[in-house]
Amino acid sequence: MERLLHIAKKVIPTPLFKTLQPIYHYFLAYLGAFIYRFPSREITVVVITGTKGKSSTTEILNAILEAAGKKTAMAGTIRFKVGDKIWPNKYKMTVQGRFFLQRFLRQAVDAKCDYAILEMTSEAATQYRHKFIDFDALLFLNISPEHIESHGGYDKYLAAKLELAKALEHSCKPRRIVIANADDKEHEKFLHVTAEEKYTFSLKDAEPYILDHYGLYMTYKTLNLRSHLQGVFNIYNILAALTYASTQGITPETAQVGLENLKGIAGRVQKINLPESNLLQKKQNFTVVVDYAHTADSLEKIYGVFKDTRKICVLGNTGGGRDTWKRPEMAKVANDNCSQIILTNEDPYDEDPRKIINDMLPGITSTPYKIIMDRREAINYAITLAHTPERAPRYESTTVIISGKGTDPYIMEARGKKTPWSDAKVAEQEIEKVLATKK
Repeated sequence: MERLLHIAKKVIPTPLFKTLQPIYHYFLAYLGAFIYRFPSREITVVVITGTKGKSSTTEILNAILEAAGKKTAMAGTIRFKVGDKIWPNKYKMTVQGRFFLQRFLRQAVDAKCDYAILEMTSEAATQYRHKFIDFDALLFLNISPEHIESHGGYDKYLAAKLELAKALEHSCKPRRIVIANADDKEHEKFLHVTAEEKYTFSLKDAEPYILDHYGLYMTYKTLNLRSHLQGVFNIYNILAALTYASTQGITPETAQVGLENLKGIAGRVQKINLPESNLLQKKQNFTVVVDYAHTADSLEKIYGVFKDTRKICVLGNTGGGRDTWKRPEMAKVANDNCSQIILTNEDPYDEDPRKIINDMLPGITSTPYKIIMDRREAINYAITLAHTPERAPRYESTTVIISGKGTDPYIMEARGKKTPWSDAKVAEQEIEKVLATKK
């Protein structure tokens, strides 16, 4: 099918191809549902959408449902799960196309899962990957400018997200639930759909809350909850999951068990340490964090978690014509929040990696920076800096923040080349290397 589409792009005039492409996607969506016998009708389907927080909310909700004794399936950016079977997402995309989701849902039904939790993106909606999936619930987290070039503007990006709300409206399920973040300016548009139940959540629902380096403490329906996750953004993610859990009769006390069981989320404020069995661990006098943050807003929030530390950031940006406008903006966030910046390669695709870096430079006006194109070398350099004592220290601790890729399994390069990669593994290797060579 993919090869057929590639050939069609070459031989069919562009205006005609753009007209025919939606029909092609629609046909494949129906065909997939038909082949796998419309599996979404046999399982509770929870769809999570938003510019940021989808993966974390998916993991949080999964942990809460499991604590309630439910058998779950989960499809998202980080990993896939059907019952006890878990495997990583190596597709370099959140929502896989063609028949993948329908096959996944059939597997979940056959495994007798109670719930299927799906991350859903705007790009998936424009390609009809959500079609013929009957939603039981839609959780809207937030929206901010992203994928603007591919959608042709913010309004079209928002419209693509709202297609998911329309899908809920057209679902055959008897109890359709929509949940929206009341603190987001667009939330009313997601509530303006026909659904049996509508709920909102807001940061004020968690007040009073406390954030520290060990996690967060928040209030929910008079109960004090604790989570190992960090940052205000994760309070929002937890609230979204708690709001849905409450519609399923899950008590805050049971939800607390799920939150306690969730020690962390891969590639999301993920702290990298050497294993306790490694004698070098005691020499690690700094913190290393890997995070998926790939927008200026999410980058600022990650830096904010470690606001009282000396921050050394490893920063890159995606190529291939993707949101080029945000390159200097993200560099400016690093400039305003970090002590030192190391600019490096991320996912250049067919674009010149140096050009990507040059596009970022106008955002750096006052913070020392260094360009190291090799990502491993950049990470090593940042860790070396962190392990080197400052002559006149301003902060008590140092944090290296490696952003942009999270759990991405490849560096995407020119002509379709994919280099296997893991920020977390490379960071651990370079920590050991630095600690072993420096006294």
